[in-house]
Amino acid sequence: MSEVTADFVSTRRNARWQSIQRVLFALLLRLFSLIIPALLVGLFLFLTWKAWPALQFNGLGFLGSNDWDLGSQYGTPTTVDGHMVLPGASYGIFFLIFGTLASSGLALLFAVPVGVLAAMFIAEIVPAGVRDLVAAIVELLAAVPSVVFGLWGYVVVIPLAAHYVYPYMADVLGFIPGFGGPVGAGYGLLTAGIVLALMVVPIITANVREAISAVAQSEVEAGFALGATRFEVVRKVVMPQVRRAIIGVTILGLGRALGETMAVLMVSGNALAVPTNIYNPMSTMAAFIVSQLDSALQDPTGMAVNSLTEIGLVLLIMGVIVNAVARLLLWQIRE
Repeated sequence: MSEVTADFVSTRRNARWQSIQRVLFALLLRLFSLIIPALLVGLFLFLTWKAWPALQFNGLGFLGSNDWDLGSQYGTPTTVDGHMVLPGASYGIFFLIFGTLASSGLALLFAVPVGVLAAMFIAEIVPAGVRDLVAAIVELLAAVPSVVFGLWGYVVVIPLAAHYVYPYMADVLGFIPGFGGPVGAGYGLLTAGIVLALMVVPIITANVREAISAVAQSEVEAGFALGATRFEVVRKVVMPQVRRAIIGVTILGLGRALGETMAVLMVSGNALAVPTNIYNPMSTMAAFIVSQLDSALQDPTGMAVNSLTEIGLVLLIMGVIVNAVARLLLWQIRE
């Protein structure tokens, strides 16, 4: 009788311990699931706190003005609207918002069709024996540091574009607004878009290829059994099933293009104005923060650094909005 009682007590203890483990595991999962949202909220709060003096000083004109001037580094700081700034200091970033969106849009315009077609080629045309090798090479391209793409753009793309491609484009497409000359020295919006596209293509190709590979083979074979050609099978059977994946990786690519820094800094020309044509020098928010940080640190009032932080805050908000739009699109497709 005592052994039965001991077994009963032991079983109850084990059951209780397992229940405690389940509760602890659930709490641990919830804790880890909150880390990323907490980091995002913490980053937003930090940027807002650091940029708060600039938010008060610049107002909404910060987003609509093209006037960026750190002021006289050798002048005596003055008080403007209750804030200490260098004489002549003013901060406006409309040209950065335009440059960031335009270069990212051009990058996606080039990268999405190339990436999707490359993924279809690897998944459907490349022989099965070397398909994994080709896919591995594409994935390795996605891991190449951005500064390497920037060097390639500086050494190869800029001279080629300045001497041959852009003059030819200006002659042929000059009747289209924004495509006429002058073509400049090769640094500019179109060059930045091309380099960004090369960085985004491997991401799109690798993810879309995986999505195509996940399509049920039975459905593909059923398409062929009905007499459809390979093109018809891809268009009517495969593509509808990978549409969500294409949208998802497009947004992923857009996120990388928006935040890319070094490669854009090396090929964009870093101009403080809105480009008047597709070849003109420009700058993006991420590249501008890096290029201006050293000068901003010389500002004894700290307003220049605060304004650069405000640019970072705007960039963060843009990234969140882009991802939110992507989620909305995916939900609509599911419905």
